[in-house]
Amino acid sequence: MTHAYIYDAIRTPRGRAKETGSLHALSPLALLKTLYDALAERNPLDKSQVDDVILGCVTQAGDQAANIAKTSLLYAGWPSHVPGITVNRFCSSGLDAINFAALKVQGGQAGMVIAGGVEMMSRVPMLSDKATVFTDPKMAARCQMLMMGNGADLIASQYQISREDADQVAVTSQQRAARARDNGWFRSVVPVVNPETGVNVVHDECIRDNANVESLAQMPPAFAELGAKGIDALQLQGHTKLTEIQHIHTAGNSPAMADGAALVLVGDEALGETLGKAPRARICAVASVCDDPLTVISGCCAATQKLMQEQALTADDIDLFELHEAFAATVIKCQRDLGISEDKLNVNGGVIALGHPMGATGAIMAGTLIDELERRGLKRGIVAASGAAGTGTAMLLERC
Repeated sequence: MTHAYIYDAIRTPRGRAKETGSLHALSPLALLKTLYDALAERNPLDKSQVDDVILGCVTQAGDQAANIAKTSLLYAGWPSHVPGITVNRFCSSGLDAINFAALKVQGGQAGMVIAGGVEMMSRVPMLSDKATVFTDPKMAARCQMLMMGNGADLIASQYQISREDADQVAVTSQQRAARARDNGWFRSVVPVVNPETGVNVVHDECIRDNANVESLAQMPPAFAELGAKGIDALQLQGHTKLTEIQHIHTAGNSPAMADGAALVLVGDEALGETLGKAPRARICAVASVCDDPLTVISGCCAATQKLMQEQALTADDIDLFELHEAFAATVIKCQRDLGISEDKLNVNGGVIALGHPMGATGAIMAGTLIDELERRGLKRGIVAASGAAGTGTAMLLERC
């Protein structure tokens, strides 16, 4: 079988998903152009030989509509014959895009594919595509399409996770992210120029250096009101051992909405000879699942568990885990279920601190994992992301 390799992985800094955010002045097309240009500068690739571009994007409306994978290539001035496709598996979309690229390489359909994702949540807010399964309560109940925070609160109730536990996860994420930023460990970041101010954006904007357990404890629960409107009752009906849902998630221990994009260069062994460079990592195995839709965001844990079982691996066999901080309770569930030690899990923080540009997050996390494996001289890592409705994807990478 042909192996699929990652030759490069780059990303933008993440900006706050507000009009005052550092990336808001750029359209998603312009943000991606920055990465296309950087990828071509870093690698002596022949743009005309790119076989496909696969990008994740969750809210495909407005600035992100009309197949942004293809339109962004045209905007960036790449050869018009290069195809592009946009995929949506909710918040694991960027990771799934890499998997789909790897499958094309492994199947002999392609020798060079660009994968990744984009989400400009300051310009195209979550749910602005007005999907009926989210906006119509009856349809949402029938399809079990619940908001992510309510799923996280259900996980917290199932695992008896306290508010204090969740807030500590958030503080640890902030501290680790700030340390990595200050030490220059996010080596995949490509600076982005804000066209309105001329300022070079080089760091993730969402990190809150001063976060502490005491300040987070003052924040009100974010999903109790939604729960009282019928979601709690639906969850309790499906989980009869519970008597109530504990609402422990707040803005402080939940993912920070953000703007951002990422690109990953995937190819076969021959691409290395063409580029004159060794690959950075090999894509060894992937697992995609759909877990309990009522827990909504437990998929990254279930996918990682499936992947490790299929590969006959334990947590001791993995050097680093980059697992989606899809709310604090999810991280705790993953750590407990998989037996992951604290010093291997999200060692440079996660999306609670760094921000969660939904369609790009999985690809960003893959690059973060490769950066840290290289920095530490380690070999094997797993990156996994959750999506809505219980979906999740996990990927096993080995540094070359």
